[in-house]
Amino acid sequence: MRDQLPRHHGQDFARPVLAAGIIVLAAATAAGFWLAHRQPVGVLPHVGATIPLAPVYKAPPDHFGTLPTGSRLPSGAECGALVHTRPYSENKAVNVTFNQAIGHALARDFFDPRSTDPRANSAIGVRVDGDFTGTTHEILRWAACKWGIDEDIVYAQAAQESWWRQNSLGDWHPDGSACAPGHGLGADGRPDRCPQSFGILQDRYPFQRSSWPGVGRSTAMNADTAYAAWRACFEGYERWLNTLDRGRQYAVGDVWGCVGRWVSGRWHTSQSDQYAASVQSYLNQRVWEQRDFIEL
Repeated sequence: MRDQLPRHHGQDFARPVLAAGIIVLAAATAAGFWLAHRQPVGVLPHVGATIPLAPVYKAPPDHFGTLPTGSRLPSGAECGALVHTRPYSENKAVNVTFNQAIGHALARDFFDPRSTDPRANSAIGVRVDGDFTGTTHEILRWAACKWGIDEDIVYAQAAQESWWRQNSLGDWHPDGSACAPGHGLGADGRPDRCPQSFGILQDRYPFQRSSWPGVGRSTAMNADTAYAAWRACFEGYERWLNTLDRGRQYAVGDVWGCVGRWVSGRWHTSQSDQYAASVQSYLNQRVWEQRDFIEL
């Protein structure tokens, strides 16, 4: 404010300015005292301060359902707190080490900016971090919460992809240039082949290179990345799906179309729809609740 005042000299001007300054100082002191008592502990008031958003969920839900397109999604931290209010025991002993590993950030162009809505990276990709530990069931529930997809779909799809085993390898291929670091041709027991897909949701390395190594070593990172892709599709950001062979025009808000897209990279083709139907079948059977699903 001082630089905005006219530059005058002389005693007559100085006295009222001095008096006004004392009044302003007193008012500022009183305002500062009031703010100090109104702000949460550890939050310092400052110009342009961001007020934390209210939680998406007012109380821990019994079941995480699918949030509509355009919804504000809960943070990973909020979902972690919610999930831990209802503990689940481990049912896959093979995952114990993977479940204690967290992930990392994705590249800023994880979703190809040439063919995808910019919001796929600015609103979806930036949220991925795999920052959660727990049992396998808890991690899948956390991913469902974070990305606003019905938790039963997540359980069923993870069963379809890997039977909930984070050490699963798939999509074996002879192309050495598409092998993940440490998994060259023949390194995993199949001569002249390397796995392209890894983990509980079978994230595919050649198309998700910046998600490595997290998707291989962390169950949370694997699920986090997979359902970030589902949400980007669900929000209508994957415009490239209308440039490839498809059974219909790609459209926003299609839950099962985006499940099917995971296996084929295509929109409502025969392969995509068959895959979605198999996931629905597992969901209807609730295979993850059957006794023979437990592996300890």
